[in-house]
Amino acid sequence: MTTSRESLRPRIESSPLYNPDLAPASRERRHWGTYNYAALWISMSVNILTYMLAASLIQGGMNWKQAVATVFLGNTIVLIPMLLNSHPGARYGIPFPVLARASFGVLGANVAAVLRALVACGWFGIQTWIGGEAVSTLIATLVPAWRNFPYSTAICFLVFWLINLAVILKGVEYIRILQGLSAPVLLAVGLLLLAWAYRSAGGFGPMLAAPSRFTNFPDFLKFLIPALNATVGFWATVSLNIPDFTRFARSQRQQMIGQAVALPTTMTLYSLIGILVTSATVVIYGTAIWDPVQLLSRFHSPVAVVISLLAILLATLNVNIGANVVSPANDFSNLWPRKISFRTGGVITCFMGIAMMPWKLLGNYKTMIFGWLGGYAAFLGPVAGIMICDYFVIRRRVLLVDDLYLRNGAYEYSRGFNWLALLALAMGAGTALVGLVVPPLRTLYDYSWFVGFAVSFAVYYALMAYQREPETAASEASSET
Repeated sequence: MTTSRESLRPRIESSPLYNPDLAPASRERRHWGTYNYAALWISMSVNILTYMLAASLIQGGMNWKQAVATVFLGNTIVLIPMLLNSHPGARYGIPFPVLARASFGVLGANVAAVLRALVACGWFGIQTWIGGEAVSTLIATLVPAWRNFPYSTAICFLVFWLINLAVILKGVEYIRILQGLSAPVLLAVGLLLLAWAYRSAGGFGPMLAAPSRFTNFPDFLKFLIPALNATVGFWATVSLNIPDFTRFARSQRQQMIGQAVALPTTMTLYSLIGILVTSATVVIYGTAIWDPVQLLSRFHSPVAVVISLLAILLATLNVNIGANVVSPANDFSNLWPRKISFRTGGVITCFMGIAMMPWKLLGNYKTMIFGWLGGYAAFLGPVAGIMICDYFVIRRRVLLVDDLYLRNGAYEYSRGFNWLALLALAMGAGTALVGLVVPPLRTLYDYSWFVGFAVSFAVYYALMAYQREPETAASEASSET
């Protein structure tokens, strides 16, 4: 059911807020079922960053049981906002930046869209840097002298970046043939590493016996809180732009079941591989190696290294395009629909990925968990809180789809901006970030996604309810006269 009015369709198509990439998905395009959404999450969850997130928990001091429990709990929590934001996408066929217009205004939505896009650009850069590392290690395996070249990784990063750019210019459809291979390929690499770990560490016993470095519960809690926040923040990006995918759903039930079954289970199972292998590196090398590319570089079999790294390159390219280009391309297109196409938005994403300096974000596990994941969660949590409050509480799941594409419609607010939503966003993000500058309030930052979500949800609801009271009173007085 939609509230779209067919008589207004010509006006929508001539609107500056409209382009074919942002248009509501037609019935003919809504053919994604339970299997498609399960496959989507399996292909997106089985990636190098999932491995590295889990491995970083081991490097941070957790034992394997604590790390597995943290990953499972975090992904179960993030599934809730994921499914809530999925609903309007499946019901109305609209992508994330268009849905954001209902709460932020037809122009104010660009604030939420750009915040989400910048995070995606960062992830694009991170995945590309990992691909560049793989290329460099691959060359060094074939030509050992390459290891002595000072800018080897940087050059390979640019080469892999150019490959990504070429695919985007060619069109995302170009890579769809290979997309189904990404998950099986990376799963095979993970199992290869697990088999190596089992043999080199002397079985699962030594791996599973690796103790936690936390000697008491308060110390464990200090690491657990930001680690759980980072695990939630890992998919906080897609929990916002999930309408970009659910707009093609055949039904609400099918998209919900597909996501609920695949996301927590796949993330936990693939994380377990990263956790076990990283635990083994502690036994074998005396230190936790959280980067699988660096671990592969220590292998003595050139054949195994070459095959594994080629597999990582293929899978990383697939995941990067699917998970880190679709959303920001739509978001940048939303900035100027008449001039910025999906492809142009993808090119912008490529250049922003370099500007985000991914080599620094991957410097160590502390930068990854406490800086990158925790930092952007302080902004995306508030956006999620505002959008969910607006759709389910304020509007009770009713949207005027045509007005989402028109100026001076129901979502015009004040010259296109809902300043109440922007104020709620600022208060939610500001509250979470206070923990960075006020040490006694550090917990606010450690729980940045949760704090930002709760504060912005409550503030937005209060502001919108207060605004509606005078409007309702004026409307009633007018009807009496």
